[in-house]
Amino acid sequence: EDTKQDKTNVSSSIKVDKKAIKQKQLAILKEHEQEIVDFVKAQNPKVESVQIDWDQTQWSDGGLTTPEYYINVFGGINHIDDSGWGIDIPINDDQSINLREMFMLHEPTIGGKPIS
Repeated sequence: EDTKQDKTNVSSSIKVDKKAIKQKQLAILKEHEQEIVDFVKAQNPKVESVQIDWDQTQWSDGGLTTPEYYINVFGGINHIDDSGWGIDIPINDDQSINLREMFMLHEPTIGGKPIS
């Protein structure tokens, strides 16, 4: 019973730590919002404005073949409801964010189609 209780405490503290790390990473991303906006704008000259949907931000790993961890950020462009884009931002081993290595997960689209 004592061992069982110890495992529960460790597990819940790990969850709290992960949540705190994610909150800190999200706060850092928000501090660097302009870099994300500029990056998305640079993908297509028709992108005049960039909206970031922070509520859709996700944390993921690359899977079996690419074990890197990423933060996935999504949003829209030009205040168009059915527009979208997505970027991946690598997370370093020390849990810091590598904004210099961000890349497009999917390019800006309107109605699911690339902007032409």
